[in-house]
Amino acid sequence: MLVFWQQRLVFLATPKTGSTAIEAALESLASVSVQRPPELKHTNAQRYQRFLAPYLERASGHTFEVVALMREPLDWLGSWYRFRQRDDVMDSRKSTRNMDFSGFVEAYLQAERPPFADVGSQARFLTKQGDLAVDRLFRYEDIADFVVFLEDRLECEVILPRVNVSPDADVTLDPQLEARLRQDCAEDFALYDSIPRYSEAAL
Repeated sequence: MLVFWQQRLVFLATPKTGSTAIEAALESLASVSVQRPPELKHTNAQRYQRFLAPYLERASGHTFEVVALMREPLDWLGSWYRFRQRDDVMDSRKSTRNMDFSGFVEAYLQAERPPFADVGSQARFLTKQGDLAVDRLFRYEDIADFVVFLEDRLECEVILPRVNVSPDADVTLDPQLEARLRQDCAEDFALYDSIPRYSEAAL
């Protein structure tokens, strides 16, 4: 999470949407940079609105615009699967080595997810009581639009480094399992589909 005091801007770090690269590029410009522990780095929109937004508004006398990124839900799960394929995942319960992507998705769809598949939901991260709880939501796949937005608000060039890259892996999915995922996680897919394409309109 990054807070830009003068610009009245807050960036919430949705997991697996390039937040490490964004924070590496912008930490020096932020008034507040929370990168650890993960529970604070990845403060979700509901907790921000409940605890941090009132404090910032009282301290500054202004409201802050809240922005975040969201990744296409199937690609997001693929990123988690590949991330946990790494050799440096020390907790074997969270490792996805020796399993295929279908096995990971099957586990994610269980009522009680095993640790390796217990990765949350982007919709739950970004909404409050079913409503979007950030002011601007950008598609991770259109991150260039987000960079243009940042450059306009921060009045500087933004170059994102390539960091925290997951290993390659096969993330193909059986069509029937994908259909089940889309049904069970309809809220995530609907939220992603609702995000405007900012490149097609003025920021």
